[in-house]
Amino acid sequence: MNHGARILHLRGAAGMDAIYRKISWRLLPLLMLCYVVAYLDRVNVGYAKLQMGASLDFSEQVYAFGAAAFFVGYCLCALPANLLLEKIGARKTLLRLMLCWGAIAAAGALVREPVEFYVLRFLLGVLEAGFFPGVILYLTYWYPAARRARVFAIFASATLLAGVAAGPLCAYTLRHLRDYGMLDGWQWMLVTQGLPAVLLGVIAWLYLDDKPDDARWLSSFEQQMVEQDLERDETALHGPAAHDADETQDETPALATIWSLLREPSISLLALSNLLLIGASYALVFWSPALMQRWGAGNQTELGLLTALPNLVGAVGMVLIGYDSDRRRERRGHFIACMVLAAGGLGLAIAADNGLAWSLAGLALATLGVAAGAPLLIAILTSMLDRRRVAAGIALVASLGLVGGAVGPTFSEQMLHWGGSAGMLAALIVLYIAAGAILLWALRLAPRRGGPDAGHGQTDKMARS
Repeated sequence: MNHGARILHLRGAAGMDAIYRKISWRLLPLLMLCYVVAYLDRVNVGYAKLQMGASLDFSEQVYAFGAAAFFVGYCLCALPANLLLEKIGARKTLLRLMLCWGAIAAAGALVREPVEFYVLRFLLGVLEAGFFPGVILYLTYWYPAARRARVFAIFASATLLAGVAAGPLCAYTLRHLRDYGMLDGWQWMLVTQGLPAVLLGVIAWLYLDDKPDDARWLSSFEQQMVEQDLERDETALHGPAAHDADETQDETPALATIWSLLREPSISLLALSNLLLIGASYALVFWSPALMQRWGAGNQTELGLLTALPNLVGAVGMVLIGYDSDRRRERRGHFIACMVLAAGGLGLAIAADNGLAWSLAGLALATLGVAAGAPLLIAILTSMLDRRRVAAGIALVASLGLVGGAVGPTFSEQMLHWGGSAGMLAALIVLYIAAGAILLWALRLAPRRGGPDAGHGQTDKMARS
């Protein structure tokens, strides 16, 4: 037994923990920073329109069509982008995507006509479509199923942190760079928040490695241990032939893989659960500032601080719940608890009857439940997919989730018009409860193999190697 193997043998699970901590510190900070930039480039047009309207005379309908164009591009291209990443690797994919979307986001400063705005938002959706599903797929190359909930949660927390920073950052740019040089404030904002993606794409290409075998910063022993861990995990989840999937996946046409996913009820139900979850979440994010104004929030500064509070609670809570899910090797109960927490938080906001303190507490609980539930659903999904279908499955479920993001705010607006803020929140409660119930249904129909919540009626624990 060599020195490294002897140390790992003596330390047991702690030795593998040390290896995966080393991997996390190498991968996650950069990927999170990329996700923050992606999120800003996606949402900053909402802040830009505060000044764009005066410069370009765009109507609200123009912005609505632009938002829809982004989601159309995203939904159409998430699947082919993930299949391409599987073939050419994450480094080349991130370089291509981020160079192009950074240029497209910055080019928004040159928009003069509505059709130009629609085209650029569509192209931004096309290019960003490959990022989130691609990073999720990339992380499955480095972490076994039992460690993914915490990793996905840490990565996804970048959007909440970006949500905290977006308001003050955009407001500062709009206010202090207005009429500086030849550009208006909204143009400076699009340029300064778009071009960092170009730089980060180059850094990702230079800094990241496609798979553990390529990582020179891991010793050969560490590479071997990670590879064996992933092979044992794949075998435990999907049977003895699972580790041969990489050798056979090129023999299966992409259309056949997609069709097999669509015909599998458990995957379709998970996609539906994700659609409801993401749709309700986008509605909650979209209407939170308006709700807080109804609850008594004062000026814009106070509103910005109060809006940041639920995001901070959600960012911390989702990471803690992800760690607990991995530690207990359980997914289903944690996800249902998150949906109950989200529904209960909104119920508290309704019961507060427009009282600011209790309504804000309810919104923070709801944000925590929603934020923590989304990574758990993705972790469940990746454990249900063998290596041959994981790229297509992740992209399919993620793109359908963005359909919910496209219709969620519109649906909630109708509920707000029909029943006021209480009616809208009650409708979101129904969506969260439905998402949890559909996930339970999906797990009951899932193949009865080992893995997280496989539905075999014996245990809710992950299979242990």
